[in-house]
Parts: sequence; C-alpha cells; structure tokens
Amino acid sequence: MQPEKFYYDNKIVRNFGIATVLWGIIGMTVGLIIAIQLYAPGMNMNNQYTTYGRIRPLHTNAVIFAFVGNAIFMGVYYSLQRLLKARMYSDWLSKIHFWGWQLIIVSAVITLPLGFTTSHEYAELEWPIDIAITLIWVVFGINMFGTIFKRRERHLYVAIWFYIATFVTIAVLHIVNSMELPISAWKSYYIYAGVQDALVQWWYGHNAVAFFLTTPYLGMMYYFLPKMANRPIYSYKLSILHFWALIFIYIWAGPHHLLYTTLPGWAQSLGIAFSIMLIAPSWGGMINGLLTLRGAWDKVRDDVVLKFMVVGLTAYGMATFEGPMLSLKQVNGFAHFSDWIIAHVHVGALGWNGFLTFAILYWVIPRIYKTELFSKKLSAFHFWIGTLGILFYAIPMYWAGFTQSLMLKEFTPEGMLKYPNFLETTLQILPMHMMRSAGGAMYLLGVIVMAYNLARTMMQGSLVANEAAQAMPLAPANTVVKEKSWHRTLERKPIQMMIAALLVILVGTFIELMPTLTVKSNIPTIASVKPYRPLELQGRDIYIREGCVNCHSQTVRPFRSETERYGEYSKAGEFVYDHPFLWGSKRTGPDLAREGEKYGNAWHYNHLMDPRLMSPGSIMPNYDWLISQTLDTTTTRSKINAMRTLGVPYALGYENIANQDLDKQANEISDNLAKDHIKVKSNKEIIAIIAYLQRLGVDIKANKTGNK
Repeated sequence: MQPEKFYYDNKIVRNFGIATVLWGIIGMTVGLIIAIQLYAPGMNMNNQYTTYGRIRPLHTNAVIFAFVGNAIFMGVYYSLQRLLKARMYSDWLSKIHFWGWQLIIVSAVITLPLGFTTSHEYAELEWPIDIAITLIWVVFGINMFGTIFKRRERHLYVAIWFYIATFVTIAVLHIVNSMELPISAWKSYYIYAGVQDALVQWWYGHNAVAFFLTTPYLGMMYYFLPKMANRPIYSYKLSILHFWALIFIYIWAGPHHLLYTTLPGWAQSLGIAFSIMLIAPSWGGMINGLLTLRGAWDKVRDDVVLKFMVVGLTAYGMATFEGPMLSLKQVNGFAHFSDWIIAHVHVGALGWNGFLTFAILYWVIPRIYKTELFSKKLSAFHFWIGTLGILFYAIPMYWAGFTQSLMLKEFTPEGMLKYPNFLETTLQILPMHMMRSAGGAMYLLGVIVMAYNLARTMMQGSLVANEAAQAMPLAPANTVVKEKSWHRTLERKPIQMMIAALLVILVGTFIELMPTLTVKSNIPTIASVKPYRPLELQGRDIYIREGCVNCHSQTVRPFRSETERYGEYSKAGEFVYDHPFLWGSKRTGPDLAREGEKYGNAWHYNHLMDPRLMSPGSIMPNYDWLISQTLDTTTTRSKINAMRTLGVPYALGYENIANQDLDKQANEISDNLAKDHIKVKSNKEIIAIIAYLQRLGVDIKANKTGNK
C-alpha cells in the first residue's frame, strides 16, 4: 500500500483560536465590571441592562461557553485531525459549527442583559437558544464521528475517549435540563418544580463543570502536554483508570450543592459519598500529567508554555481536592453561600481552564503560521501577571468567605446574634472585594498582552490553511491482529466506546434523578401552601428577569444562626409550585425565604428605588425603572394556563378572570402606598414585585399543622 496524501484544516483551528481570545477579553471584562459593582453599585449608572443581576450570567456564559467553548473546539479540531491522520469530515460542517456557535454567543450577549433568562445557573439561555445549541452540538458530533470513521489510525488515543464522553454527556445534560414549557418567544417555565428542579439543575450544573470545563481539557492535556514536553504520557494504565472512574463518579456528585436543603437525605448522602471518591480519579489525571514531565523539568524553567501547563495542572489538583472537601457537611455548612465558593470556582476557571488555554494558544498559533512566537518576554510577563492575578483574586475571596461566615454564625454570651443585620457582614468584606477586582484586572491585562503577542505572531507569519500530510490507509479490520486486552479492542471501536461512556453516565443519572422525579411522597405537601396569585406570579417573573436570585437565596437551612436571623427552616412542600426553584447559590444579600410581611409595602418601594435610603451602605443597585415600566398583563392568561399544565392547581377557567384578580391586588397595594404618601399607579412593575416579595414565606407562617 502507498501512503495517502491529504491536508489538515488549520483555518478552522485559527478561527476558533481568534474567537477564544476575543470572547475571553469580553467575558473577563464583564467579570471585572461586576466585581467592581459589588463595592461600587453606581457602576451600572442606573442602567437596567447593566445591573449585577443581569450581567452576572452574561459573564459566566461568556467565560464558560464563549471563551472555554471556543478553546475546546480549537484544541479538538487541531488534535483530532492529527490523532486520526485525517482532515475533518466536512469543511462545511466545520464552518456551520463555528458560525453557529458564535451566533449562539451573540444571542446570549443580547438576551441576557434584556432580562430573558430561565434563572438556572449556567443554563440561563431561553428555549429558542437551547434549541440552537442542540442543533450545533449535533453538527459538532457528526463532524467529529465522521472524522473518526474515515481515520487512517485504527487506535483511538486517550484524548479521543474524553472527547467522545464530553459529546454524549453534554447532550444528555442539556436535553434533560432544558425541559421547558414555552409560553412566548422568550419566556418559558421549567417542567420541574421546587426540590425536583433543584436536583435537576445541580445535576446539570455540577456536571457542566465536569464534562465541559474538565473532560475536554483533560483530553487536550493528554494530547498537548506530551507534544510540548516531547515525552510520552506517563502511564497508559493510569489513563484508563482515570477516564472510566472519572466519568462514572462525576455524574453522581451534583447533590453536594444542595446540602442542608430540603433535598431528601439519601440524595445528599449519595452526593457526599461520590464527591469524596472523586479525589482519586481527579488526582490520577493530575499525577499522570505532571509525571509526564519526568526528565523534562529543565524545560519548564525556560519554556513558558510548560509553565502554563504545570500551574494549570496544579490548579486542577487544588480545585479537585477542595471540591470534595466542600462536599463534607461540616465544611459545606460553613462555606456554602459565601465567597469561599467564588474563590474555589475561580481557582479552577482561571488556573485550570485559563492557563491550559493560554498554553495551547501559544503552542498552536506559531505552528499553524509557520513562525516563531513574536515575543517570549511578553508571554513570560503574561504568565507572571496571570499567576499574580489568580493569587490576588483567590486569597481575598477565601478571606472574605471565612470572615463573613464566622460573623454570620457568631452569638453573644447572652445567646443573641452578634451581627443580626446581614449588611454588617457585607460592609466588613468590601476591602477584600476591592482586592479581588485588582486581581481580576491583572489577569485581564495578561490576556490583552497575549492577544497582542499572538496578533503580531500571525502578522509575521502566514497561515498554512491546508497543511500537507500523508499516512498509510487504514488496513481492513479482518487483517488486523486481535488485541489481547479488552480495552485495546474497545479503543478501536468508536461506536462501542460512545455507547459504553453513555451507559456509564446514565447509571448514576437514573439512580440519582428518578426516585425524586417519580415518587410524589418524596415531596410532602403542606395544606397552607397555595399557588401564587396572578400579580405575584408576574412579580416573580420580574424578580427572575432582574437576576435577583444571583444575590439572594430563598432557602433557610436548619442552623440556629439562620433560623434566628431569617425564621423557620425551609420545608420541601413550600416549593411545589415554584417553576423554576429560586434557592440561589450565593448570598451577596440576605435570604428572602421569609421576607413576606416582614416590612410594609412602603419599605419595599423605597428599598427598590434607593436601597441606601433603607439600608445605609447597601451595595444593591437602584431599580427605579420599575416605577416607570408598565406591567404586561397580556401574558397573564398564558402563564396561568402553562402553570396548570405543569400541575399547579389553578381552577379551570381561572385564566379568564386572572387579570381581574391581578388588578384587585394591585389596587390594594397602590392604595396602601398612598397612605404613606407614595403615589404610584397600580399597573406598574414595582407593584407586582412588591406583591411577590410580600408573599414569600407567608404560606408556611400560616401553617399550623405541618405536613398533611
């Protein structure tokens, strides 16, 4: 047989690389803005489209799906072609994938500041965009598997195992978590409610971290690190154990985000057990990477690309040790809802994802442009300013988390809360937030320097869009010697590999989700808990639109410090009509689960208009546009019908009189405000959100008999 000549497609790699850098700068700039807003709320200049609540999800989506997403596709398209010795299956599919993904990101940039959000963390994009994501992900899958099928290398290298697992698992996560009932072009309700919705969301949220921020990067580590160090991967057997153990265990760990909530105890315990087990495969991957550098540590001293890789792997090890530690109930009870979690997340995001991305960019771009890196000094500056940025970011956030948690749990000798006002703790940690933003600015500066360095590298070279290569054609399967190892055999069968990976992740998914989703007795009802009135439902949607859940939780944990501060701890039956759940994941402000009737309507009005008027020193932005914007009551009918479809017991025909009920309640609130010399029309959005806030926790307060 004669070797076959073909060409690698470097243009698609270049395109995803440029997108990675551009979206990285945009996403990190938004991150810096929201970091500053947490001690300078006037940063949004009273613009409803740039408040923390609206652009915080823009930051997370831009960094996760735009910066990291494009980096994944850059690394996969570069490495896959070379591992399989084949050009991508279809140039057209590659182009559709690239431009489709960028359009999805642009749609997120437009819709999130407009308030079109589902409120599910890392899955805030509304249903039309969810459909687009599904279609583009299928395009990516067809292109990837098409390339695998036409490969000239029979053996599938370990990196490809991780790419396959990423594809099938993200597909499952996205579809299950995106089960929504559309009620308009940009509004939907999740089919799950309360505890069920919380479990699905954090099964998705935790595994989005696992299978979007971790497994594809591990695949790229297995390809690029040996190339960069010119060393074979340390252990083939360890890579097998690492892969299968990781994808099996990771999928079970989501419930550790819901400890001390109303999630059934068995599910919480399951999440804890598998989270602790995650240390082994996670550190197995880190060790396999670091030991690959045996005999090459002298190169690390001089090669900035390897410096990025080593610090990235170390950050991965730190984050994957800290994560299981945070799943321990004693640690979680202290750290959850605090800035400790912010530090933990960013050690992984900035160190692991960021530094590996930078290493790959610095390694790939000069090669596809057939030139040297423009400036090694600038890349070295980027490394050190980025490393310092991570330290200046993470250490103050750990400090802030410890400080606030200790203050919130502290009692006087007389048994009273020492800091009963949540705001006292917020003001105490503002200096740490200032330091955090300085660290973020340093990290962003490094990325901007990298962008300049790479741009100059491209300008001094010339893109080899179609890189010539040759390889022997794939020998017929019946002529290949049968492998003695079952796994070596599996490594030659991509469909079987995909099915095996799918089955492994589905085992944990079904055992974790099915009991809570199918057994009604897991969520006992409470007689006094009733559906929201139409005005309250509209107000809840405004609360979601404004991103209030990004700062306020709505679940009281069974701790003395929380029940003394907020009231009775939360019960599962309180949330049976909540589509979606709004428990939150960070307390930048106090919990609101028992907010109803705690203050008068005038207090809420003034607090929304100017938070510092009612709470001196508050970092909450003004929401004065709520007084000028008219509530859209044309959606009331469709919302009531949708909720009834989802199981909320609104009477048949109630949708026909719902707006009458809405007007009645709105007039009552407006008249009540008038008694305090506050004149506001009953059809304004502020009336609806006041109605919702006044409803929170009222039903459980009225309950005298407990569960039915």
